[in-house]
Amino acid sequence: QVQLVESGGGLVQAGDSLRLSCAASGHTFSIYVMGWFRQAPGKEREFVAAISWSGGRTYYADSVKGRFTASRDNAKNTVWLQMNSLKPEDTAVYYCAAREGYGSGSYYYTREDVYDYWGQGTQVTVSS
Repeated sequence: QVQLVESGGGLVQAGDSLRLSCAASGHTFSIYVMGWFRQAPGKEREFVAAISWSGGRTYYADSVKGRFTASRDNAKNTVWLQMNSLKPEDTAVYYCAAREGYGSGSYYYTREDVYDYWGQGTQVTVSS
C-alpha cells in the first residue's frame, strides 16, 4: 500500500512559477512510475507529466511540454512538478499518482487507468 500527499498549490499570476511536491510513504519500493494529472471544473482528469522511479524517464502532455518539469528524489520518496510560465488554462486540481509494476510504452505513463494510488490533490489557480 502506498500513500501520496501533494502540496505546493496556490494562487499565482499568469507567467509565474509554482512547484508542486508529492511525498510517498508505505510500500514505496513497489513504485514504478509516478505521474501528475489535473482536473479543471467541468472537465475530465487529464495527464500532465510522469516520471519513472528508477531511470527518471519523463513524459509530458503537449500542453505543458517545455513549461513543466518533473523530477524525483528516490531517497526522499518525493517527486516534484516545476511549473513555469503558468497560464490561466493551467488552473485545476493537480493530483499525483503512483503505479506499481512494469510496463513498456507511453501507455503505462500517460493513462489514468493504469495508476494504482492517488493523492488528494492540490489546487492551482492562475489568474490572468
